[in-house]
Amino acid sequence: MKWSVGIEAQGDRVLTREEIVELADAVAASDGIATGIGSNRYGAQLVVDADTREQAIEKAAQAFERAAAAAGLPPAPVVRAEAISEAEDESP
Repeated sequence: MKWSVGIEAQGDRVLTREEIVELADAVAASDGIATGIGSNRYGAQLVVDADTREQAIEKAAQAFERAAAAAGLPPAPVVRAEAISEAEDESP
């Protein structure tokens, strides 16, 4: 099942446009988008395949960490992680 997972990390400095563009490039492989320009938080919305919500969050968190490292962002603790399945998204 496909899941849309939102993850956000909070660091100790404001991030530049260029840094978030690098993150956006890095999460593009996971059908992702990035956020965080001008903020001390950076995040991504990723699409992953998983059987459960917990697996989806775990897979997305791993992809997010790899993407943040590839973008040269400083490691920061995750402060938000939430997932919604295709089935939930299509419910009325």
